[in-house]
Amino acid sequence: MDFTPSRFEETVEPYIVSRDHVRPTKVAYSDSDRGAYLYQGDCLEIMEEISRKYPDGCFDMIFADPPYRLSNGGMTCYAGKVAKVDKGIWDKSEGPELDFAYTKSWLALCQQVLKPNGTIWVSGTRHIIHIVGYAMQLLGMKILNDITWEKPNPPPNLSCRYFTHSTETLLWAAKSEKSKHVFNYNDMREEAGGKQMKSVWQFLPPGKGEKTCGKHPTQKPLALIDRCIRASTNPGDFILDPFAGSSTTGVSALIAGRRFCGIEKESEFVDLSKCRFEEALRK
Repeated sequence: MDFTPSRFEETVEPYIVSRDHVRPTKVAYSDSDRGAYLYQGDCLEIMEEISRKYPDGCFDMIFADPPYRLSNGGMTCYAGKVAKVDKGIWDKSEGPELDFAYTKSWLALCQQVLKPNGTIWVSGTRHIIHIVGYAMQLLGMKILNDITWEKPNPPPNLSCRYFTHSTETLLWAAKSEKSKHVFNYNDMREEAGGKQMKSVWQFLPPGKGEKTCGKHPTQKPLALIDRCIRASTNPGDFILDPFAGSSTTGVSALIAGRRFCGIEKESEFVDLSKCRFEEALRK
């Protein structure tokens, strides 16, 4: 089923009926001219509704930055000072069994809303990324690459009992083994100086210029997501982020000439996202 902006605005009903209640879903941002939409609500319920409206899928790519489940009361170093690791209640682990069940649930819905040749990127640390990879395999996705994002300036390990954590992993997977995924090989080769681009990428965390609207505790750099988008989509393609946060994916998509749909539950991050959209469109 072909995507048209006017039809997609009707994809999410004003109220979504879940198993035991009716939960309002807020259309927080809509720009049909640019093909940009942000919904406030639970990503499981919204993706389930989208999958019913578009049984053959409607997204060319998904970038998912799910909770890493690393908020365990630990400490780290931030700006030269001791700081808590905890990001919020949404980032606390419920144990490996429940973490896996939730991960498989949202990944299965992502798979349903992808077009047949669509791909998904998922970022994570050791706390969640191995669960993600296992769930992908069980669902029949085809894992294409595991990208290592190396951070040049990681915070030191305060306990001095472990190696300093300096990387995150991005898993890139196709919807199924039969998918004919997009890979803009020549563009990536040119960016790598005429050589095949390797799977270790070095990017600095977001600077002050990317936080003028406020801060998100797990915000990704625009340059990182921009590369993922340019590598695996074409201009005009439609991208979903089910854990939109501050909508770095959305800003990157609009700058790159793609369309975007984001889902975010927390009001403060929805407001942050809207500010970033408006800021990006002014440039």
